[in-house]
Amino acid sequence: MTHRQLALAVYVPTFFLSFAQGVVLPTMPLYAAEFATSVGLIGVAVAALAFGTMLADLPAGLLIQRTGRRPMMLAGAGMVAASFVGLAVARVYPELVLFRLVGGVGTACWGLSRLAFMADAVPPASRGRALSTFGGLQRLGTFTGPVTGGWVGELFGLRASFTVAAALALAATLLSVLFVPETRPATTHTARGRWRVLGTVLRRNAGDVLGASAAQVFAQMIRSGRQLIVPLYGNRVLGMDAGAIGTIVSISAVIDMSLFLPAGMLMDRLGRKYASIPSFLVMALGMALVPLADGFAGLLLATAVIGLGNGLGSGTMMTLGADLAPREAAGEFLGLWRLVGDAGQMAGPLAVGALAGALGFTVTALTLSGVGLLAAGTIFLAVQETLHGASTGPQPAGER
Repeated sequence: MTHRQLALAVYVPTFFLSFAQGVVLPTMPLYAAEFATSVGLIGVAVAALAFGTMLADLPAGLLIQRTGRRPMMLAGAGMVAASFVGLAVARVYPELVLFRLVGGVGTACWGLSRLAFMADAVPPASRGRALSTFGGLQRLGTFTGPVTGGWVGELFGLRASFTVAAALALAATLLSVLFVPETRPATTHTARGRWRVLGTVLRRNAGDVLGASAAQVFAQMIRSGRQLIVPLYGNRVLGMDAGAIGTIVSISAVIDMSLFLPAGMLMDRLGRKYASIPSFLVMALGMALVPLADGFAGLLLATAVIGLGNGLGSGTMMTLGADLAPREAAGEFLGLWRLVGDAGQMAGPLAVGALAGALGFTVTALTLSGVGLLAAGTIFLAVQETLHGASTGPQPAGER
């Protein structure tokens, strides 16, 4: 596919959806606090998105192989849009959790079909740059989104941020309808045959897959945990409003998104590990700085360091998953890969809520810092480099 075709089919819709998610980043915890005063319940509402995604990962992976990439991308974007509409009109706490779950299911459908689409369309030699650009656009959304959402929430009320997010998600859905082609490769394997291929891959490469899966869990825990602890620390410890928190998150995202091209070049020229290990070490340092913040400048410094680390890892987990996925069972493998990552993503906010309620924000931040160190250490010790093992497409690992 040409760069223009990729832009219209994937990159621009991805930006709109990530912008929509970014709009509600600073307002979601505060909005949930209007429905529940417990930090634990707030954490559940935030984590429900990841829980819905996790529930749908395997079914979505199966459907991608059966129905194709395009139908799942359209369904996913439409469900995300519907979830934002529901959140904007929610009246009680269970509705809040329900619509976050719906958004999570839509995120699974969109995310998996989009990753399978990119694995089909982009050769491994340029996959790091393509997926880091993809990750960079997501980060661009998290740059432009939070400051927009923070000030929309401050000026027009927290519900208004979900209305803005719904409009953006609907725009992404329309672009997908118009420009997404079907890229599913022809295959002679039945569903049972694809699972046999996947089982063979997992047996032959159990050590690599287990190591990569553990790293994926730790990576997503620190990434998702930061999205809850920074707004809550700013609001409850430092007394900041939604506008100030949105500004801090967006400045961090500027640093984050500026590194997606260097991250892609590192992955494609030196290897996936050269980007991922420094990424999680720097994120761990930034998280350790959070409890030292005593005002706007201190929290900004900590989140800027976190953004620097996250930017260095732009697209690393997606690229690793695409490298490991066997061509004959890409949907099933990527469904499992996302399931593992989403378990970590869901665990992040839940751990933050539980630890903050029981032990305070200092212990919570230091725990997340330790999780970042675990992610870096696991990748270093237990995950082999996948750059030079990839050829013309996702292969069974035994053929590398």
